[in-house]
Amino acid sequence: MYTHLAQRDSGEQPVSLTTLKRMKAEREPIACLTAYDASFAKLVDTAGADLVLVGDSLGMVIQGYDTTVPVTVADIIYHCRAVARGIARSFLVADMPFMSYTSGDQALGNAVRMMQEGGAKMVKLEGGANQIDIVRFLTARDVPVCAHIGLKPQAVHKIGGFRVQGREHAAAIKMIEDAKSLEQAGADIVLLECIPSDLGRRITEALEVPVIGIGAGPDVDGQILVSYDALDITPGRKPRFVRNFMAGAASPLEAAQRFVAAVKSREYPTPEFCFA
Repeated sequence: MYTHLAQRDSGEQPVSLTTLKRMKAEREPIACLTAYDASFAKLVDTAGADLVLVGDSLGMVIQGYDTTVPVTVADIIYHCRAVARGIARSFLVADMPFMSYTSGDQALGNAVRMMQEGGAKMVKLEGGANQIDIVRFLTARDVPVCAHIGLKPQAVHKIGGFRVQGREHAAAIKMIEDAKSLEQAGADIVLLECIPSDLGRRITEALEVPVIGIGAGPDVDGQILVSYDALDITPGRKPRFVRNFMAGAASPLEAAQRFVAAVKSREYPTPEFCFA
């Protein structure tokens, strides 16, 4: 019944927030990948991913949309439930879709569903200072939160496309302040997307909570990629920060293991996968 107690004597215990915070403190890189079904979940879990994200990126790589905006709460719960069945060690995080957290009560109701029905251990939401009250509302009720700043894919129509954020001095300073405010509001992890490497380093140094990057340079606490990108499944042009780990690999599992090893050794990302 008490799985967490039974696993104390196992060789490898499940990753928790305590694990991730210890990893930051000890400067051990955190390897993260997305998954959307049980088979991929088992693959990335076996490969050694510390954190698995059921991202609203599923709208693009699974459902075929041009953006993440059409993804619904029901979509996330469905895929999260499947992923939860496939992992044993990795820490499971679920994205909160577009307009699913416009108020504290709405955010709490959807987060509870993702955790109770989907099996997530944490929810991720996009936004800076404008989301501080939501983050505070959720974390005050013991909902673990990952705050996502930098490029916010759900805001793609507002910002006019998928563009690098924080290059201007004022924007960089605001992002640092937003990150600090989100941490103070209770965010347990901060995810940075598509920002200059130097800004990724500055934010990581400014925070006590783990900082995960996707296109945020080599000096963050962990790296995440969309698994379909890392395994060269996604057709067409991919973002600059994506490295094809299937190249030379004998299987998808080996490719995922290569990603984890490259993150752990800080071999990835090298400058060609970063933004200045």
